[in-house]
Amino acid sequence: MLGSQVLIWLQYLACLAIILFAGTRLARYGDAIGEKTGVGGLWIGLVLLAAITSVPELVTGVSSVVLVGLPDLAMGTLIGSCLFNLTLIALLDILYRKGPLLSQVRLRHVLSATAGIALMAVAAGSILGGETLSGVKLAWLGVPSIVILLLYLIAMRQLFRFERRHPTPPETTSPRYAQLPLKTVYFRFTLAALAIVGAGIWVSFVGGEIAASTGWGASFVGSLFLAIGTSMPELVVTVAALRLGAIDMAVADILGSNMFNIAIIFAVDLFYTQGSLLSSVSSSHLITAAIVIAASLLVIVGLRFRQKRKLFRFGSWYSPALIGLYVFGAYALFTFGIGSS
Repeated sequence: MLGSQVLIWLQYLACLAIILFAGTRLARYGDAIGEKTGVGGLWIGLVLLAAITSVPELVTGVSSVVLVGLPDLAMGTLIGSCLFNLTLIALLDILYRKGPLLSQVRLRHVLSATAGIALMAVAAGSILGGETLSGVKLAWLGVPSIVILLLYLIAMRQLFRFERRHPTPPETTSPRYAQLPLKTVYFRFTLAALAIVGAGIWVSFVGGEIAASTGWGASFVGSLFLAIGTSMPELVVTVAALRLGAIDMAVADILGSNMFNIAIIFAVDLFYTQGSLLSSVSSSHLITAAIVIAASLLVIVGLRFRQKRKLFRFGSWYSPALIGLYVFGAYALFTFGIGSS
Protein backbone atom coordinates (compact mmCIF):
# COMPACT_ATOMS: atom_id res chain seq x y z
CA MET A 1 0.00 0.00 0.00
CA LEU A 2 2.76 2.42 0.97
CA GLY A 3 4.73 1.57 -2.16
CA SER A 4 1.74 2.24 -4.42
CA GLN A 5 1.08 5.61 -2.76
CA VAL A 6 4.72 6.61 -3.20
CA LEU A 7 4.42 5.69 -6.89
CA ILE A 8 1.30 7.83 -7.22
CA TRP A 9 3.02 10.84 -5.71
CA LEU A 10 6.08 10.29 -7.91
CA GLN A 11 3.77 10.36 -10.92
CA TYR A 12 2.21 13.57 -9.65
CA LEU A 13 5.65 15.18 -9.29
CA ALA A 14 6.56 13.96 -12.78
CA CYS A 15 3.41 15.63 -14.14
CA LEU A 16 4.41 18.87 -12.42
CA ALA A 17 7.88 18.67 -13.96
CA ILE A 18 6.51 18.13 -17.47
CA ILE A 19 3.97 20.95 -17.15
CA LEU A 20 6.64 23.24 -15.72
CA PHE A 21 9.11 22.47 -18.53
CA ALA A 22 6.58 22.54 -21.36
CA GLY A 23 4.74 25.52 -19.90
CA THR A 24 7.93 27.56 -19.89
CA ARG A 25 8.47 26.84 -23.58
CA LEU A 26 4.83 27.35 -24.43
CA ALA A 27 4.79 30.76 -22.79
CA ARG A 28 8.08 31.77 -24.41
CA TYR A 29 7.00 30.87 -27.92
CA GLY A 30 3.55 32.30 -27.32
CA ASP A 31 5.23 35.54 -26.34
CA ALA A 32 7.34 35.31 -29.51
CA ILE A 33 4.19 34.93 -31.62
CA GLY A 34 2.75 38.00 -29.95
CA GLU A 35 5.89 40.01 -30.60
CA LYS A 36 6.12 38.99 -34.25
CA THR A 37 2.45 39.69 -34.93
CA GLY A 38 2.54 43.10 -33.22
CA VAL A 39 -0.11 42.42 -30.55
CA GLY A 40 0.02 44.75 -27.52
CA GLY A 41 1.69 43.51 -24.34
CA LEU A 42 -1.33 43.83 -22.06
CA TRP A 43 -3.62 42.17 -24.59
CA ILE A 44 -1.07 39.36 -25.00
CA GLY A 45 -1.32 38.64 -21.28
CA LEU A 46 -5.12 38.92 -21.13
CA VAL A 47 -5.90 36.72 -24.14
CA LEU A 48 -2.95 34.92 -25.69
CA LEU A 49 -0.94 34.00 -22.59
CA ALA A 50 -4.11 33.42 -20.56
CA ALA A 51 -5.37 30.90 -23.11
CA ILE A 52 -1.94 29.30 -23.47
CA THR A 53 -1.33 28.85 -19.76
CA SER A 54 -4.89 27.58 -19.24
CA VAL A 55 -4.42 24.63 -21.61
CA PRO A 56 -3.67 22.25 -18.67
CA GLU A 57 -6.93 23.26 -16.95
CA LEU A 58 -8.87 22.65 -20.17
CA VAL A 59 -7.32 19.26 -20.83
CA THR A 60 -7.47 18.15 -17.20
CA GLY A 61 -11.09 19.28 -16.83
CA VAL A 62 -12.27 17.45 -19.95
CA SER A 63 -10.24 14.31 -19.27
CA SER A 64 -11.47 14.24 -15.65
CA VAL A 65 -15.07 13.76 -16.82
CA VAL A 66 -14.40 11.73 -19.99
CA LEU A 67 -11.59 9.40 -18.93
CA VAL A 68 -11.86 9.36 -15.14
CA GLY A 69 -15.55 10.12 -14.64
CA LEU A 70 -15.04 12.58 -11.77
CA PRO A 71 -16.83 15.90 -12.38
CA ASP A 72 -15.79 17.16 -8.92
CA LEU A 73 -12.17 16.68 -9.92
CA ALA A 74 -12.74 18.84 -13.00
CA MET A 75 -14.61 21.57 -11.14
CA GLY A 76 -12.09 21.58 -8.31
CA THR A 77 -9.27 22.01 -10.80
CA LEU A 78 -10.92 24.96 -12.57
CA ILE A 79 -12.04 26.92 -9.50
CA GLY A 80 -8.99 25.94 -7.46
CA SER A 81 -6.73 27.20 -10.23
CA CYS A 82 -8.46 30.58 -10.04
CA LEU A 83 -7.69 30.78 -6.33
CA PHE A 84 -4.08 29.71 -6.83
CA ASN A 85 -3.67 32.26 -9.63
CA LEU A 86 -4.82 35.09 -7.38
CA THR A 87 -2.32 33.93 -4.76
CA LEU A 88 0.36 34.41 -7.42
CA ILE A 89 -0.33 38.15 -7.18
CA ALA A 90 0.90 37.98 -3.59
CA LEU A 91 4.04 36.16 -4.74
CA LEU A 92 4.69 38.72 -7.47
CA ASP A 93 4.16 41.57 -5.00
CA ILE A 94 6.71 40.03 -2.64
CA LEU A 95 9.23 39.61 -5.47
CA TYR A 96 8.61 43.11 -6.86
CA ARG A 97 10.94 45.44 -4.96
CA LYS A 98 9.96 48.82 -6.47
CA GLY A 99 6.75 49.19 -4.49
CA PRO A 100 3.23 47.75 -4.25
CA LEU A 101 2.67 45.69 -7.39
CA LEU A 102 -0.97 46.66 -7.94
CA SER A 103 -0.12 50.35 -7.61
CA GLN A 104 2.31 50.09 -10.53
CA VAL A 105 -0.02 48.46 -13.07
CA ARG A 106 -2.83 50.05 -15.10
CA LEU A 107 -6.29 50.58 -13.63
CA ARG A 108 -7.89 48.82 -16.61
CA HIS A 109 -7.19 45.50 -14.85
CA VAL A 110 -10.22 46.33 -12.69
CA LEU A 111 -12.39 45.49 -15.70
CA SER A 112 -11.03 41.96 -16.12
CA ALA A 113 -11.13 41.34 -12.35
CA THR A 114 -14.78 42.46 -12.26
CA ALA A 115 -15.62 40.21 -15.23
CA GLY A 116 -13.99 37.30 -13.42
CA ILE A 117 -16.15 37.93 -10.36
CA ALA A 118 -19.30 37.99 -12.50
CA LEU A 119 -18.41 34.68 -14.19
CA MET A 120 -17.59 33.06 -10.85
CA ALA A 121 -20.86 34.32 -9.36
CA VAL A 122 -22.85 32.68 -12.17
CA ALA A 123 -21.00 29.40 -11.66
CA ALA A 124 -21.48 29.51 -7.88
CA GLY A 125 -25.17 30.34 -8.23
CA SER A 126 -25.65 27.38 -10.56
CA ILE A 127 -23.90 25.04 -8.13
CA LEU A 128 -26.04 26.41 -5.30
CA GLY A 129 -29.16 25.81 -7.40
CA GLY A 130 -28.20 22.16 -7.77
CA GLU A 131 -31.24 19.99 -8.36
CA THR A 132 -33.44 23.04 -8.93
CA LEU A 133 -31.48 23.93 -12.07
CA SER A 134 -30.70 20.36 -13.13
CA GLY A 135 -33.59 20.37 -15.60
CA VAL A 136 -32.58 23.67 -17.19
CA LYS A 137 -30.52 22.26 -20.04
CA LEU A 138 -30.32 21.68 -23.78
CA ALA A 139 -29.97 17.92 -24.30
CA TRP A 140 -27.35 17.13 -21.62
CA LEU A 141 -25.70 20.58 -21.70
CA GLY A 142 -26.65 22.87 -18.83
CA VAL A 143 -27.99 26.30 -19.77
CA PRO A 144 -25.85 27.99 -17.03
CA SER A 145 -22.74 26.73 -18.84
CA ILE A 146 -23.97 28.34 -22.05
CA VAL A 147 -24.63 31.58 -20.15
CA ILE A 148 -21.08 31.50 -18.76
CA LEU A 149 -19.60 31.11 -22.26
CA LEU A 150 -21.73 33.97 -23.63
CA LEU A 151 -20.78 36.23 -20.73
CA TYR A 152 -17.10 35.42 -21.30
CA LEU A 153 -17.35 36.27 -25.00
CA ILE A 154 -19.23 39.51 -24.24
CA ALA A 155 -16.67 40.48 -21.60
CA MET A 156 -13.76 39.82 -23.95
CA ARG A 157 -15.45 41.84 -26.69
CA GLN A 158 -15.95 44.78 -24.33
CA LEU A 159 -12.38 44.53 -23.07
CA PHE A 160 -11.13 44.45 -26.65
CA ARG A 161 -13.17 47.53 -27.55
CA PHE A 162 -11.87 49.33 -24.45
CA GLU A 163 -8.30 48.39 -25.30
CA ARG A 164 -8.77 49.62 -28.86
CA ARG A 165 -10.14 52.97 -27.63
CA HIS A 166 -7.39 53.28 -25.01
CA PRO A 167 -4.36 51.53 -26.55
CA THR A 168 -1.37 50.67 -24.44
CA PRO A 169 1.70 52.76 -25.37
CA PRO A 170 4.09 50.68 -27.48
CA GLU A 171 7.11 49.19 -25.75
CA THR A 172 10.48 50.67 -26.61
CA THR A 173 12.50 47.54 -25.87
CA SER A 174 14.32 45.82 -28.69
CA PRO A 175 12.88 42.56 -30.13
CA ARG A 176 13.81 39.50 -28.09
CA TYR A 177 12.98 36.87 -30.70
CA ALA A 178 14.37 38.43 -33.89
CA GLN A 179 16.64 35.44 -34.48
CA LEU A 180 13.75 32.96 -34.50
CA PRO A 181 11.83 32.49 -37.79
CA LEU A 182 8.06 32.53 -37.40
CA LYS A 183 7.75 28.95 -38.73
CA THR A 184 10.19 27.73 -36.07
CA VAL A 185 8.21 29.54 -33.38
CA TYR A 186 4.96 27.92 -34.50
CA PHE A 187 6.58 24.45 -34.64
CA ARG A 188 8.09 24.67 -31.15
CA PHE A 189 4.87 26.16 -29.82
CA THR A 190 2.97 23.12 -31.13
CA LEU A 191 5.44 20.67 -29.56
CA ALA A 192 5.13 22.38 -26.19
CA ALA A 193 1.33 22.38 -26.47
CA LEU A 194 1.28 18.64 -27.17
CA ALA A 195 3.47 18.00 -24.12
CA ILE A 196 1.06 19.99 -21.93
CA VAL A 197 -1.94 18.12 -23.34
CA GLY A 198 -0.31 14.78 -22.52
CA ALA A 199 0.67 15.88 -19.02
CA GLY A 200 -2.82 17.28 -18.45
CA ILE A 201 -4.43 13.95 -19.28
CA TRP A 202 -1.92 12.11 -17.12
CA VAL A 203 -2.36 14.41 -14.12
CA SER A 204 -6.14 13.87 -14.17
CA PHE A 205 -5.61 10.11 -13.79
CA VAL A 206 -3.11 10.69 -11.00
CA GLY A 207 -5.55 13.02 -9.25
CA GLY A 208 -8.21 10.32 -9.33
CA GLU A 209 -5.76 7.84 -7.80
CA ILE A 210 -4.81 10.33 -5.07
CA ALA A 211 -8.48 10.87 -4.22
CA ALA A 212 -9.14 7.11 -4.15
CA SER A 213 -6.06 6.16 -2.12
CA THR A 214 -6.23 8.93 0.48
CA GLY A 215 -9.98 9.33 0.93
CA TRP A 216 -9.59 13.12 0.79
CA GLY A 217 -12.28 13.54 -1.84
CA ALA A 218 -12.16 14.67 -5.45
CA SER A 219 -13.13 18.26 -4.62
CA PHE A 220 -10.17 18.76 -2.28
CA VAL A 221 -7.69 16.96 -4.56
CA GLY A 222 -8.85 18.91 -7.60
CA SER A 223 -8.92 22.26 -5.80
CA LEU A 224 -5.45 21.84 -4.33
CA PHE A 225 -3.13 19.34 -6.03
CA LEU A 226 -4.47 19.47 -9.59
CA ALA A 227 -5.02 23.22 -9.36
CA ILE A 228 -1.39 23.77 -8.39
CA GLY A 229 -0.18 21.38 -11.09
CA THR A 230 -2.18 22.97 -13.88
CA SER A 231 -1.28 26.50 -12.70
CA MET A 232 2.46 25.92 -13.06
CA PRO A 233 2.49 27.65 -16.49
CA GLU A 234 0.88 30.75 -14.95
CA LEU A 235 3.54 30.72 -12.24
CA VAL A 236 6.37 30.44 -14.76
CA VAL A 237 4.97 33.07 -17.13
CA THR A 238 4.16 35.67 -14.48
CA VAL A 239 7.52 35.39 -12.71
CA ALA A 240 9.31 35.60 -16.06
CA ALA A 241 7.25 38.64 -17.05
CA LEU A 242 8.04 40.28 -13.71
CA ARG A 243 11.77 39.79 -14.31
CA LEU A 244 11.39 41.39 -17.73
CA GLY A 245 9.59 44.35 -16.16
CA ALA A 246 6.32 43.47 -17.95
CA ILE A 247 4.21 43.63 -14.80
CA ASP A 248 1.02 44.55 -16.69
CA MET A 249 1.41 41.43 -18.79
CA ALA A 250 1.88 39.33 -15.65
CA VAL A 251 -1.27 40.66 -13.93
CA ALA A 252 -3.25 40.43 -17.18
CA ASP A 253 -2.22 36.79 -17.56
CA ILE A 254 -3.49 35.96 -14.07
CA LEU A 255 -6.84 37.72 -14.40
CA GLY A 256 -7.33 36.55 -17.99
CA SER A 257 -6.56 32.97 -17.00
CA ASN A 258 -9.22 33.14 -14.29
CA MET A 259 -11.81 34.29 -16.81
CA PHE A 260 -10.76 31.55 -19.22
CA ASN A 261 -10.86 28.90 -16.49
CA ILE A 262 -14.51 29.64 -15.74
CA ALA A 263 -15.34 29.69 -19.45
CA ILE A 264 -13.83 26.19 -19.66
CA ILE A 265 -16.86 24.98 -17.67
CA PHE A 266 -18.77 25.07 -20.96
CA ALA A 267 -16.27 22.74 -22.65
CA VAL A 268 -16.24 20.34 -19.70
CA ASP A 269 -20.04 20.34 -19.56
CA LEU A 270 -20.13 19.63 -23.29
CA PHE A 271 -18.16 16.42 -22.74
CA TYR A 272 -20.00 15.47 -19.53
CA THR A 273 -22.94 13.59 -21.03
CA GLN A 274 -24.46 12.41 -17.74
CA GLY A 275 -26.29 15.69 -17.14
CA SER A 276 -25.62 19.31 -16.26
CA LEU A 277 -22.11 19.62 -14.83
CA LEU A 278 -22.84 22.47 -12.42
CA SER A 279 -25.85 20.59 -11.02
CA SER A 280 -23.81 17.41 -10.51
CA VAL A 281 -20.84 18.63 -8.48
CA SER A 282 -20.42 18.91 -4.72
CA SER A 283 -21.51 22.02 -2.85
CA SER A 284 -17.98 22.16 -1.38
CA HIS A 285 -16.96 24.09 -4.49
CA LEU A 286 -19.00 27.01 -3.15
CA ILE A 287 -16.27 27.45 -0.52
CA THR A 288 -13.61 27.92 -3.18
CA ALA A 289 -15.86 30.11 -5.33
CA ALA A 290 -16.65 32.43 -2.42
CA ILE A 291 -12.96 32.76 -1.53
CA VAL A 292 -12.07 33.46 -5.18
CA ILE A 293 -14.64 36.26 -5.26
CA ALA A 294 -13.29 37.67 -1.96
CA ALA A 295 -9.70 37.50 -3.25
CA SER A 296 -10.72 39.19 -6.52
CA LEU A 297 -12.33 42.01 -4.55
CA LEU A 298 -9.08 42.44 -2.62
CA VAL A 299 -7.24 42.76 -5.92
CA ILE A 300 -9.71 45.40 -7.11
CA VAL A 301 -9.25 47.36 -3.87
CA GLY A 302 -5.48 47.12 -4.33
CA LEU A 303 -5.82 48.42 -7.87
CA ARG A 304 -8.15 51.28 -6.98
CA PHE A 305 -6.25 52.57 -3.92
CA ARG A 306 -2.80 53.40 -5.25
CA GLN A 307 -0.71 52.69 -2.17
CA LYS A 308 2.74 54.29 -2.52
CA ARG A 309 4.62 52.07 -0.11
CA LYS A 310 4.39 48.51 1.04
CA LEU A 311 2.75 48.22 4.43
CA PHE A 312 5.01 45.35 5.40
CA ARG A 313 8.68 44.97 4.63
CA PHE A 314 8.12 41.90 2.46
CA GLY A 315 4.91 42.92 0.73
CA SER A 316 1.79 45.07 0.49
CA TRP A 317 -1.23 44.71 2.76
CA TYR A 318 -3.06 42.46 0.29
CA SER A 319 -0.25 39.89 0.02
CA PRO A 320 -0.75 38.24 3.44
CA ALA A 321 -4.52 38.60 2.96
CA LEU A 322 -4.43 36.67 -0.34
CA ILE A 323 -2.15 34.00 1.10
CA GLY A 324 -4.37 33.73 4.18
CA LEU A 325 -7.47 33.25 2.04
CA TYR A 326 -5.74 30.46 0.10
CA VAL A 327 -4.67 28.65 3.28
CA PHE A 328 -8.14 29.04 4.76
CA GLY A 329 -9.73 27.68 1.60
CA ALA A 330 -7.41 24.65 1.52
CA TYR A 331 -8.14 23.89 5.18
CA ALA A 332 -11.90 24.33 4.75
CA LEU A 333 -11.95 22.03 1.72
CA PHE A 334 -9.83 19.43 3.50
CA THR A 335 -12.14 19.49 6.52
CA PHE A 336 -15.22 19.28 4.28
CA GLY A 337 -13.73 16.38 2.33
CA ILE A 338 -12.82 14.39 5.42
CA GLY A 339 -16.23 15.00 6.97
CA SER A 340 -18.11 13.94 3.85
CA SER A 341 -15.96 10.93 2.93
